[in-house]
Amino acid sequence: MSLRSSVTRLLTRPLGRRAAVPRGRRVSYRPRRDGSADPGEVVWTRVAFEDRPQESKDRPVLIVGFKGRGTVLGLMLSTQESRAGQDGWLPLGTGPWDARGRKSYVRLDRVLEIDAKSIRREGAVLDQARFQDIAASLRARHGWS
Repeated sequence: MSLRSSVTRLLTRPLGRRAAVPRGRRVSYRPRRDGSADPGEVVWTRVAFEDRPQESKDRPVLIVGFKGRGTVLGLMLSTQESRAGQDGWLPLGTGPWDARGRKSYVRLDRVLEIDAKSIRREGAVLDQARFQDIAASLRARHGWS
């Protein structure tokens, strides 16, 4: 194994990896303030840039489900106003995950598979009503249950 492939794997494995939008996934609201990432919680982790996967940014991610043992499914959040009205982005409003109280948007067309060990901290619990709006969008867009 070359050093380059080893470094790439180490850099990309713990980062939020883009997943082909999985069909047949289950989305449920189950936040528990127990230090583990649970659906309904906004957590902070490093997420790889889509166009430069070797680079990443620390950002808030909404956990929406589980892929398997040790892997959670998440949707990244953004506070960029340019997201308003963009296809694939749903307005989320404000929340304690953003210290400046800016409006956030959640990306529905890029589901991240995240190694639960790479998540550093919980940022907030999203209220159930807003989570259900996102869940309905995932069900409609991707056939989730």
